[in-house]
Amino acid sequence: MKSIVYIFLFLVVSSQLGMSATRGDVKVLEASENIRYLSQKIVKDYLYYYKHSNQEEIKKTLHRELRALGKDLRIIATTTKDSDTKDILEFLAYSKDQIEEIFNGEVTEENAALMLDYSETLLEGADSIALAHTYDFSAEEKMFMTTKKVEYLLERISKYYMAIHVGFDSMVNKEQMQNSMYHFEENLVLLNEYKYPNEMQSIQVGLNKSWNVNKNYLLKSKELFIPKLLSLSVVHIEKLISQLALYHSKNQ
Repeated sequence: MKSIVYIFLFLVVSSQLGMSATRGDVKVLEASENIRYLSQKIVKDYLYYYKHSNQEEIKKTLHRELRALGKDLRIIATTTKDSDTKDILEFLAYSKDQIEEIFNGEVTEENAALMLDYSETLLEGADSIALAHTYDFSAEEKMFMTTKKVEYLLERISKYYMAIHVGFDSMVNKEQMQNSMYHFEENLVLLNEYKYPNEMQSIQVGLNKSWNVNKNYLLKSKELFIPKLLSLSVVHIEKLISQLALYHSKNQ
């Protein structure tokens, strides 16, 4: 009889530990998705600041984004028990400190180039952390993650758009922008295939319409460079994506 009780208790404790690990994984994954997004947005905004360094409001925005990045790094640090993740966090924390030094220093072409490098470091680190904490997603969780990926890719496209037009118009950057647009549309297909309720379909239609307008604008970016207009469009698209993300989050 005792052995049966012990087995039962073991199964209960194991189940609870498993649930705790999953909750921790969710927190880490959410934070890593935020880092992916911020890794692109911070650099996009810095590249704009590189050409308009007289606008102090942009610098304030950059520092808010840096604080948000620090918060996500702390969430992962206090949640994960994975040794590899902790090692990666050290590199990401170092990158954050270097970015902060750049923010507080002189605005130069060299620093702008360094920011592009750090954005990729942050992105690679966030990808590795997410991979270490991935589990079997439910159908709604997969859709939620798709919305987060679309949001991140939109910022990545914008980052390379800015990079190309402020002087970093290398073939690599052009290819990265095109690849990001391709992957954005791949994930947009997944959102379009989902059967949203009637009240959400206008958001789905609006997202497609806004993207098609911006896509044509981006493809003609050699002739047209209006960063403020693009920024407003990106904000509008992100609001639509956020509404879809909220829907999937509630339905998980």
